[in-house]
Amino acid sequence: MPSQKIKIFAINGSTRKNSSNFKILKHVSEHIKEKFEVEIFKELDQLPHFNPDLDQEIPPEKIIQFRDKIAQADGVLICTPEYVFSLPGTLKNALEWCVSTTVFSGKKTGFITASASGEMAHEQLLLVMKTLEAKFDDASQLLIQGIRGKIDNEGKITNPDTEKALESFITNFENQFLD
Repeated sequence: MPSQKIKIFAINGSTRKNSSNFKILKHVSEHIKEKFEVEIFKELDQLPHFNPDLDQEIPPEKIIQFRDKIAQADGVLICTPEYVFSLPGTLKNALEWCVSTTVFSGKKTGFITASASGEMAHEQLLLVMKTLEAKFDDASQLLIQGIRGKIDNEGKITNPDTEKALESFITNFENQFLD
């Protein structure tokens, strides 16, 4: 009897069609597909704006579905760009909808920030996810600066150092679940 694949819910922090972040999530998905089933969430722009008044008894249906995807996954992978020295508003909005829940508490999580600089967004993402009690460490996060010059239009990593860093990240991410 084949063993069940580990479910990963991957969140693309960019709303740009075929973004570098989406390409990286596809790259990671391809490299872990033997043991992991990865669902890439591409609907950040469809989530309603966070409003604590709407997060009472029954939140909006799209939020319930989003939270359920996180809760049902064995782990979460977030890949995001940096916009104006910060997290993209749509990603921050999605994460704000999770503050009143425990969907991230103890959830094995990996982070990749891939942008021109990315330092500020990466720092902010780690702070938000720490607040949400996601489970991660230094080995399950990666900052890729200057991403546009390191990946081609088809999603192939063209920079050898970036390829090595991603390989290391993938191994560390996998090991969280296989140890």
